[in-house]
This record gives sequence, C-alpha cells and structure tokens, in this order.
Amino acid sequence: MTDLFAKCYEFTTAKEAMEAGIYPYFIPLTGNEGTEANYHGHRLIMCGSNNYLGLTVHPKVRQAAEEAIQKYGTSCTGSRFLNGTLEMHEQLEHELAEWVGKEAALVFSTGMQTNLGTISALIGRADVVIIDKDDHASIVDGAKLSWGETRRFRHNDMADLEHCLSTIPEKKGKLVIVDGLFSMGGDVAPLPEIVRLCKQYGARLMVDDAHAMGVLGGGRGTAAHFGLTDQVDLIMSTFSKSFASLGGFIAGDEEVIHYIKHFARSLIFSASIPPSNAAAALAALEVMRTEPERIERLTQIADFMRKSYQALGFNTLNSTTPVIPILIGDTMRTVLAWKMLFDAGVFVNPVLNPAVPAGQELLRTSYMATHTDAQLETVLGIFEKVGKQMELI
Repeated sequence: MTDLFAKCYEFTTAKEAMEAGIYPYFIPLTGNEGTEANYHGHRLIMCGSNNYLGLTVHPKVRQAAEEAIQKYGTSCTGSRFLNGTLEMHEQLEHELAEWVGKEAALVFSTGMQTNLGTISALIGRADVVIIDKDDHASIVDGAKLSWGETRRFRHNDMADLEHCLSTIPEKKGKLVIVDGLFSMGGDVAPLPEIVRLCKQYGARLMVDDAHAMGVLGGGRGTAAHFGLTDQVDLIMSTFSKSFASLGGFIAGDEEVIHYIKHFARSLIFSASIPPSNAAAALAALEVMRTEPERIERLTQIADFMRKSYQALGFNTLNSTTPVIPILIGDTMRTVLAWKMLFDAGVFVNPVLNPAVPAGQELLRTSYMATHTDAQLETVLGIFEKVGKQMELI
C-alpha cells in the first residue's frame, strides 16, 4: 500500500541546502525597519521587500494601527458576512473605490483570497478565464477553483492573446486577467492593446495591481497609468505592499461587486481583517494622497538603479519599474550570488525554477521610496564586487 507521506520523507532538497548553509528561504529576521533588516545582529539593506513607499514605518500608519487596537481590540473574530464587518471596513471600501475610480470596492482578508474569491465567483461552467502565463499564482489558483475553462497566453504576447480570444465561442462568457506590474520581471502589461482586444471579442478585463498600486499612475495603478480606468472592468490589489498592511480588495461596478460579495467563498468563510490592518490601510491611503513626492521619489530610484545595473553589465530583462530582476540563468549560481550578497549586507530574493522557466533564474531586487542615496550606492558597490567575483559581469 502506498503511504501518502512518502513524498514528504523523500523530499530532501531543502534540508541539503540548509546543511550547506545556502538555504535562502524562511529567514527569521530579528528586526525589520523599512530599508534595513536585522538577522541576529547582521545588518542588511533591504532590497527584497514590497514595501514600495516605505509606509510600514510611517508614524501616521503606525499610530492608526495602535489606536484601532485600543478602540476595537485585536480581531473581529468573524467573517464579513456575519459579525466581522466594522464601519471602518466600509469606509475603507468607499475610499478605495474612489481612489481607483470605480463605483464600489470589497475588502478581503488577503490578496490571495481576493483573487480566489473573485475569479471563482464570476467564472461558471459556461465561462472561460484567459490569463497571462506570468500571472500570479493566486490568479492561476482562482481559475482552478472556478467551474469554467482556463486558457493561458504567452507573456505579454498580444497575438497569442488574440488567438485565444478568437477561438472561444461567442456564447461563452470571457474574463481576461493580467498582472498590471509583473512581480518577477518588473515589466508592465500592454493595457491599451489588451483593452482593444477585449472590446473586439466581448471579453471583460480584470487587472491585478498588487504591485502597481502606489507605484504606477500616481499611485492609482496600471489603468490610471495608461488613462484607461473606465475601460478596465475590475481592479484588484493587496494591502501587503504599498498599503503597509494585510488584506486585499476588488473594485468595479457596484452590481458586480454586490454579486461577488454574496458568492465569494473566500470572503464568506474567512474572518475579516483586524481593525489594526484596516486602519493601517486607511492611513497609508491618506499618505498616498498627501505625500505624492514619495511616488515620485520611488520612480527616480527605480530609474537610477536600473540604469546603474545595466551600466555595470547586469541583465535587468524588461523591467521599467521598482521591481528590477538581475538575470543569472542558473540555479546554483543564483543561490551562491544570493548568499554572497546576504553575507555582504544586501537582502534580495533568489527566484528559481519552477517560479521562472529553467535558464531564467534570477535575483529579484525591489526598492522603496525611503531608500537613501548612500544605501543605494552601497548596494551597487556590493553588487559590482559580487558580480566580478562570480564572473556575472
């Protein structure tokens, strides 16, 4: 008889990396202060976070979270559907909808649950969801949870997207879903062309702006970046990045959001985000409104770092954003480069197959509006040294 746990006992790759001292995941930081982290007394410049605007340490955001705990306690202890909705949740939804230019928004407990609930609620047996091959795993899993058919097109390949759309019967409902800003490559979806194809073939369009919110379009995301807010049907984002909190939301027409609210299982059967998280997201949104210079600074930093890496001889792929990949192209060399950077005081993320195709292994670097010029110069100096030692440049 086959033992279900056999696969667990046979999985040794991670333990072998741990024993060799090159295991790059689940690193227990003993301190995290925005642009710097601490690992048992070892100071690291953080270039592996999604804290794009640096708001996790903003005084207003911290104060809002603390005051919410004092007023409401630490948890709502129930789902939004039953006892877990506070006026604060609805205020947050109203302000988010206004921020992204939609009629209504709905707050979920995490970004993952937002995509799982939204997609599975909308896609029925007679429907098709069409996704980019580089879309986030939560989109892939949301499509799997639905009763409909899933089709995938080559990354940012509009000819392949059109082929997918053209072969779907007109009687089927169609939803195209793309990341606005792709979290590994740092490139942006060609939204104008996607909008045109969706109109031509009668498809609805959903944009996952988890990494674009607070970054593109004056902080309002990819649709605003291209001036296409009214042409995108659904805008999704998370709170765990620029919003310096935890949770997620979907925004769109009021009737559509109302439907999702009553059919998204990941909303109905999960506890709502705690008051502190809702308050932190509200405060972060207010900072985005009142301190637009943070977004401008982030763009300047991204452009500087990208050009500097390229000048050193690193391959940054097609990045145009604060997510800047450094292509290595080999698993072991990627892990070794990560280890050398970590030991020298720079925290980045190694991205290996199957998260990227074989031969596309990379170091994912990302930047914050609060990085100082001195920190950035230090990072570049360390990258140059490691790059030369490993013959990457």
